[in-house]
Amino acid sequence: MLTRARILLLSAEGKSDDFIADALKVVPQTVRNIRKRFAQEGLEAALSERPRPGVQRKLDGKQEAFLIALACSDPPPGREHWTMQLLADKLVELGVVESISDETVRRVLKKRPQALAEEAVVHNPGDGQFRLADGGCVGPL
Repeated sequence: MLTRARILLLSAEGKSDDFIADALKVVPQTVRNIRKRFAQEGLEAALSERPRPGVQRKLDGKQEAFLIALACSDPPPGREHWTMQLLADKLVELGVVESISDETVRRVLKKRPQALAEEAVVHNPGDGQFRLADGGCVGPL
């Protein structure tokens, strides 16, 4: 927001796009875009950031922590380990999410490999909670 404001202030002083870009360490196209937004949409639009494209995240931080804790827990009876599909199904069954694909589960777990280290998560069957190695509580399962 500060850079956008500085672009507008320097533009109001009559500075060139190239001068502003060099002074503020941005590309000239950024200067042109901000000036154009100011002219077409006003000050608020020029100063604020537009929403970025892309799909909204499927899991928030707490839900990701829950998934990691689940992946580190004992697998269901009759299974030697969790599969991505089993984890996805269990998240839906427990009401953590309405729906989720096994691919989303895979990406979340791949993104957080350090959390899956054996010393990172400790199962505490005494109180039904998962506790992190530092003592923090992820929550009940």
